[in-house]
Amino acid sequence: MNLIRRPRRNRQSAVIRDMVQETRLSVTDFILPLFVMEGQNVRSEVASMPGIYRLSLDLLLEEIQECVDLGIKTFDLFPNLPESKKDKYATESHNPDGLYLQAVRAVKERFPDVMVMTDVAMDPYSSDGHDGVVEDGKILNDPTLEVLGKMALAQAQAGANILGPSDMMDGRVGYIRQVLDEAGYYDVAIMSYAAKYASAFYGPFRDALDSAPKFGDKETYQMNPANSREALIEAQLDYDEGADFLMVKPALAYLDVIKLLNDNFHLPIAAYNVSGEYAMVKSAARNGWLDGERAMMEVLLSIKRAGANVILTYFAKEAARLL
Repeated sequence: MNLIRRPRRNRQSAVIRDMVQETRLSVTDFILPLFVMEGQNVRSEVASMPGIYRLSLDLLLEEIQECVDLGIKTFDLFPNLPESKKDKYATESHNPDGLYLQAVRAVKERFPDVMVMTDVAMDPYSSDGHDGVVEDGKILNDPTLEVLGKMALAQAQAGANILGPSDMMDGRVGYIRQVLDEAGYYDVAIMSYAAKYASAFYGPFRDALDSAPKFGDKETYQMNPANSREALIEAQLDYDEGADFLMVKPALAYLDVIKLLNDNFHLPIAAYNVSGEYAMVKSAARNGWLDGERAMMEVLLSIKRAGANVILTYFAKEAARLL
């Protein structure tokens, strides 16, 4: 047999395989989501996310120090609040003395060189558990923008570097950009959740924040998992309204959408490797069904290979130890 092409020649040793590797992960690709809760010296594991904890602010700062030592420099903060702090209009979201804004300030004071990303959405603060203002069972778009604007400005004032509007209300990127610019926060970036799907993979995250909807679902504002061309419409709107990054969420079931946005927009593309995707790998590894480390790295490589420049992932700390 006379074969001109023998691809195995480029796989015959680890040295050659490394030399011709097309996709490479780096610690600088990662954003680590972290959950902050009230109290002192409190570490509460999220039952559906093995190895992930809700942390009081003192322990959150210790965790960030460990991650910085591993090379992780960007963190996305999420609040776990008691029901007593939640109301219809998410007023706690822009309370300067509230837990979340205190946490943003504390992280930036302790670690001025790290990038702090914040979540701009009503659901962690809403007594309804939805991402928008609710009237008569309907989620209202434009009244929600006013709340998001207040929240975004408060986060910028607290020192946030990147704001992550995760609500999927129409026009929110442009509204937030205008609020920030009018207040002089020109350098605060917006990472829009441009294509956020109504996914089954968010369950463990809602456990972590106790933020599940009190009624109905989120299908009137999050995208239909069957649609990909619609993602181009959403991304174009956010691009035109001034987004600095475009995000796809979740990542694994939407690798085609990551590629679609990467092929069509000259902005950094982010992908959120969400809680359910993390939980699947962890659960299978704990049962001995998968090699957890290999599966983790394969998942992250697939997201990077699809075209993501930035990966939000609960695996960031583990992966950083291996890179």
